[in-house]
Amino acid sequence: MEEENIYKRIQEAISSLPENFSILEEQVDVELQMEYFNYGRDIKSGFDEEMILKHQADLFDKDIPIEEKKNLLVLLASQERVDVFRTIEKYAKNPDPELREWSILALQESRMVIQSSLMDEQQVYISTGLGGKGQLLRYFVVFIGNENAEVYSKVQQKLIRTELEFAVKNNNGFLEEISFNENLAISVLLLPVKSDIQVVFSSIINECNQYGDFVRQDIIITNVKRMSIEEIKEFMNRENNNDE
Repeated sequence: MEEENIYKRIQEAISSLPENFSILEEQVDVELQMEYFNYGRDIKSGFDEEMILKHQADLFDKDIPIEEKKNLLVLLASQERVDVFRTIEKYAKNPDPELREWSILALQESRMVIQSSLMDEQQVYISTGLGGKGQLLRYFVVFIGNENAEVYSKVQQKLIRTELEFAVKNNNGFLEEISFNENLAISVLLLPVKSDIQVVFSSIINECNQYGDFVRQDIIITNVKRMSIEEIKEFMNRENNNDE
């Protein structure tokens, strides 16, 4: 019941999105994203614009400590100036390795701030751990075999791949990769933000199960991160123990 309520709230939030929205395409750890936005909230009020602009060039100075550059990126990203956006953009193309993802987030925020100013309307950005492309979100999806499918056969593997490719394409998405490990079909795919993912994946499972009822109805789906085989099995064991 709780999962259904969460899904319903997510669908309501998605349906209320404006036509104009952007998706962070790069894959950036969700915890780092939270750190970035909390960081910005805490330090932005303590600096004036003139002082921030004066230190733009420090991003490219190898002698400036990483922590100072980290602060500077957040402060620069809050400025409504195209020249500052270009500075961040230049740095993000060749950043200090420790600040690669941080610079991606700063560039996204800077773009959003400028667009909001130029268009005189609040811009909506969607960011997930797995990123996306255009107006498509990337998902990590695992189809799990029933007790009568401890290892997917070649025929079952082909059927899952075929049905998945068809359903994703039919919903204007893309299947990026799929692999099999025992009774796990592990895929990465892109779907439009406003897709009803419950309907999409239920249809895939139902189509496959017309040929032997070998796929479980419950699947693993996330846009937070890619999971290792060990993480998938640990999650499955935890869910099985909760059902007992």
